[in-house]
Amino acid sequence: MRTFRLASTGDFLDVHGRPAYGDNGLSRLAATPHIHHDFLTRQAPRAGDPSYWERFYSLEVEPEDLAGLDGLIVLRPQVKRRAIAAAAAELTVIGRSGAGYEKIDVAACSENDVALFNCPWGLNHATASTALMFMLVLAKRLMAQERITRAGRWDLQAETMGGELQGRTLGVVGLGNSGKELVRLASPFDMKVLAYSPHVAAAEALALGVTLTSLEDLLRRSDFVSLHARFTPEVYHLIGAPQLALMKPTAYLINIARGGLVDQPALVAALAKRRIAGAGLDVFDREPLPADDPLVRLDNVVMTPHWSCSTSDVWAATGRAMTEGMLRAARGEVPENVVNRDVLDRPGFLAKLARFVQNA
Repeated sequence: MRTFRLASTGDFLDVHGRPAYGDNGLSRLAATPHIHHDFLTRQAPRAGDPSYWERFYSLEVEPEDLAGLDGLIVLRPQVKRRAIAAAAAELTVIGRSGAGYEKIDVAACSENDVALFNCPWGLNHATASTALMFMLVLAKRLMAQERITRAGRWDLQAETMGGELQGRTLGVVGLGNSGKELVRLASPFDMKVLAYSPHVAAAEALALGVTLTSLEDLLRRSDFVSLHARFTPEVYHLIGAPQLALMKPTAYLINIARGGLVDQPALVAALAKRRIAGAGLDVFDREPLPADDPLVRLDNVVMTPHWSCSTSDVWAATGRAMTEGMLRAARGEVPENVVNRDVLDRPGFLAKLARFVQNA
């Protein structure tokens, strides 16, 4: 047998050096004799270092972290070209424990014969149900009603009256996996659904009961605008001041995709001036969101720390996907859900993968 040397980024650990999010399939890796698994402790939190939580979204895998590795499982850190190139002789696969992979240099992976795979399905329901949660919280004015209840101000009931989803218009920006799942979850609420999704065929949208339209039309007509677009440089600040100005003053914006999709200062201005009714945000331009950020002072926004989609069920699903992908690679097989499909025909990648066929 040939040993497959695998590491997970250290942000999977807690301050005591233990897995912070449970097993996540690690027991299967530990029980496989030809796999040696460890953690990159450079990215791990340490007791007495509160600054870690201010920078843990900007962590980076260094070239020396990848020395001698055949596989890498990544949670949050960036994996840049210099690290991938330095490890190119042996590094064969990178698994992104989640759906998004914008922090990993995909082109550098292909050029250095490294396959990148992710878990595109594991977060679909959790992401969509988070969007639906925000819709209900905002429509029912849950936060305001909770505040008056805690304050004993039942005399303010009339001032915090909420609304329903039923009969309203939902605008989905990005009719991919999580966008389609939100359409499914919203169907019992009898909402009219619009979508802006340039790569989806009209027939496919029609089969879902969705009307495709332009972004501008969607923004003008929707009561709830939910962002599900995959983040690329082309959609940076897709929603800025001009787009927010198109929305109804009674409409809500929901972002559970990536913070960079929204011009955050423009959103703060729109919320502060009540140009839109409110927002539900799980992601931000800068993460973690500073405690003194202007968003924190607004009473018409509900926020979660880029974590509402990360349920125990999601951790189990992504853990299974990462484990299975690495088990396949350690047998000389191609993992499922490879992002950079062009690498699969490269002689360099095939030669690296072939080293492990004997483990099958």
